Amino acid sequence: MDGQRIRVYGYRWIVLGSFMLVNLAVQLLWISYAPVTGIAAAFYGVTDLRIGLFSMVFMIAFLPLSIPVSWAIDTLGFHRTVGFGSLLMGAFGVLRGLAGSNYGLALAGSIGVAAAQPFLLNAWTKVPALWFPPKERATAVGLVTLANLVGTALGMVLTPGLVEAAGIPRVQLYYGLFSAACAVLFVLAARERPPLPPSEDAGLGRALMLDGLRHAFTVPSFRRFLAVAFIGLGIFNGVTTWIEAIVRPRGFGPAQAGALGAVLLVAGVAGAVVLPALSDRTGRRKPFILLGVVLAVPGLAGLAFASSFAGLCLAAAVLGFFLTGVLPTGMQYASEITVPTPEGTSNGLIQLFGQASVVFVYLMEALRTRDGSFTLSLVAACVLLAAGAVLAALLKERT
Repeated sequence: MDGQRIRVYGYRWIVLGSFMLVNLAVQLLWISYAPVTGIAAAFYGVTDLRIGLFSMVFMIAFLPLSIPVSWAIDTLGFHRTVGFGSLLMGAFGVLRGLAGSNYGLALAGSIGVAAAQPFLLNAWTKVPALWFPPKERATAVGLVTLANLVGTALGMVLTPGLVEAAGIPRVQLYYGLFSAACAVLFVLAARERPPLPPSEDAGLGRALMLDGLRHAFTVPSFRRFLAVAFIGLGIFNGVTTWIEAIVRPRGFGPAQAGALGAVLLVAGVAGAVVLPALSDRTGRRKPFILLGVVLAVPGLAGLAFASSFAGLCLAAAVLGFFLTGVLPTGMQYASEITVPTPEGTSNGLIQLFGQASVVFVYLMEALRTRDGSFTLSLVAACVLLAAGAVLAALLKERT
């Protein structure tokens, strides 16, 4: 392919921006009960665990849906597939907002939004592969990760105050209407691919999905990164799901839990931008994956043992920056080392293993002591994260 048939379009930022918005919206819907767990439990007349189920159904739904959705992204196209998932998210987000005090109906709305989530998360590397040159792809994945984290951060920070002012049903309706608007914007603004590809490898056919699946699992470094993603996303999901319950025994309320979650996620936003950008600039992936996993360990340890709010915020900042920066860099790394596996397939497998880590969320609750402390489960998570660092050290740099 000669240079006259390669072009990088400015419209790629419109496509990426609309994709970022629907990813932001789905994370806002996912996390919106976590910072008000105790208030929501009292409102619906259920236990903390049943409120945690609002978040956990997202991980549970991901398990059977991830592979079929990856097939749809790679076969039918990301615009059509993500568009369907976005509209599904908006419809069930609004339904949840109309549930009132009916726990069952609110949970049904959450299940519908959860079913939409794989349509958005599994396309993270597909959009950059079609619209961006290689030197910008990890950065583009990092920006989608940023949007994902901003959505979670907004849910953490805004929800306690909004619930106090307007009540749970109205807040959920606001969030549902916002997600529906983001869905419509994506459908109208996004395009499948540019008229001319941004590089020689963009738009080239990759292996069929089943062949791609088989090939991906023959790559040792991909298998190792799947394990790293399982541990890292499990810890991230567990901490964000139980953030209010983690700090409650130390005397902190929902507002402080929301602020702590925001620190975790704002630092994660920075990590999701800085580490992938450095990776793109140097052309290397492994050092930044390893750095992120290793330096996340002291942050997690601080979250387990800090007794002051300032100490918890510092620990959350370290954990968020380094652990979150691993994911976009690792996803681009996986896409590159598994060629000719389709981008949606490698992305979907990583997200699948990450969401399968719902077991971590259950185990954190199971290891909770009688006084409500999560210290034991956080220490166990530190050990697992250290094991993930060993696996990251064994990754082979792409050639």
